[in-house]
Amino acid sequence: MDAQLTSVQVLAPLRFITCGSVDDGKSTLIGRLLVDSKSVLQDQLASVQRAGETDLALLTDGLMAEREQGITIDVAYRYFQTPQRKFIIGDTPGHEQYTRNMVTAASTADAAVLLVDALKLDWQNTELELLPQTRRHALLVHMLRVPSIVFAVNKLDAVADPALAYANICAALRRFTEQAGIQATALIPISALRGWGIVQAAPPAATGWPTYNGPTLLELLESLPATPSDAKLPLSFAVQWVEKQHDSGVTSQGRRIFWGRVATGEVSAGQTVRLFPSGQTAQVSSVLSATRQAGRVAAGKSAGVILDREVDLSRGDSLLALDAPTQGHSTLELTVAWMDEDALVEGRSYWALHGHRWVKAKVERIAYRLNIHTLAQESGDSLQANEIGHISLRLQEPLFTLPFTQSRTLGSLILVDISSHKTAGAALVQ
Repeated sequence: MDAQLTSVQVLAPLRFITCGSVDDGKSTLIGRLLVDSKSVLQDQLASVQRAGETDLALLTDGLMAEREQGITIDVAYRYFQTPQRKFIIGDTPGHEQYTRNMVTAASTADAAVLLVDALKLDWQNTELELLPQTRRHALLVHMLRVPSIVFAVNKLDAVADPALAYANICAALRRFTEQAGIQATALIPISALRGWGIVQAAPPAATGWPTYNGPTLLELLESLPATPSDAKLPLSFAVQWVEKQHDSGVTSQGRRIFWGRVATGEVSAGQTVRLFPSGQTAQVSSVLSATRQAGRVAAGKSAGVILDREVDLSRGDSLLALDAPTQGHSTLELTVAWMDEDALVEGRSYWALHGHRWVKAKVERIAYRLNIHTLAQESGDSLQANEIGHISLRLQEPLFTLPFTQSRTLGSLILVDISSHKTAGAALVQ
């Protein structure tokens, strides 16, 4: 018993998203998880009654426009816990128009539950084709290095032959994931409306339900690993805010405190660091945690750093490990998920935001765009909204980056339209 309690205490919270095509049942699934895990109060349940029936989707769709149209527009975050674990859920929209919201939520997720609506597919066909948005979302979560990707085949209770539908849809998913190089964690048959396969297994009376001996969705989520931090990489710390006057309780000889989040590695007193982009060196005099306690701070945590001397360091600059490159990168090869209605074209300039550093950037070349239907790399001189492609970007000033496969934080940036200031694309360093 004691060993079980210990394992529960050290299990990190899991941040996961639900994604997939529109009306696949994402909001209903989350509502079912909240209700069946007893994370919803009675007055909350009473507030989502429609014509005497409980509309589980309304537990996450909180915007007036969402309730009127019956769709998810913005990302809705919900929190719940079981005796085994705490969870942070991001309910993402399925419409192509709101793909940028899904990308935002997936960029920090430990897992993705991608719903597949059996009713929308030609489930009797052994060679059925998946919906474009199902393929797009699967490619995006794979591209964003979400560690665990779970496919949940939903609404099987509404088809005439659930076992056949599940078999044919799973075959289509396996063909697609194998072709795309996606490692699927699990393929689970569910009914979000009835609650089958989510917290409780389907009842024996469920006629024709697929033979499935794996865990329920909740049991699987309780066992999935959280994304490990980048603490083993060399130090990288981006300055977000400079505190000029303070009463920290730490001897600082009146020096400024540089606040930010440790992206990789860890920072501790006595450590020699290199300043980026100036290339100067300094020694860390003291390190404060987010609660202003002195001590070592590792990747993923906020910190305040006091240096042993006054240096020219401001928002967007970085502290790096002594052996890190000092020049950074002026040209980047990037995989881009384009999200703006105005196409990305060769020769156009954008703002590139990496951490807290803004740099002007010019698109030198579009190497290819990815056809989500065939997964072929097609040539072209533009990327339209919701397309994925590979580009070369020349920066006006260097950025300190790592490949996205090494670091989610240092390997990602966003492109912002210079005139409209809209977020135009999410880019990953190759």
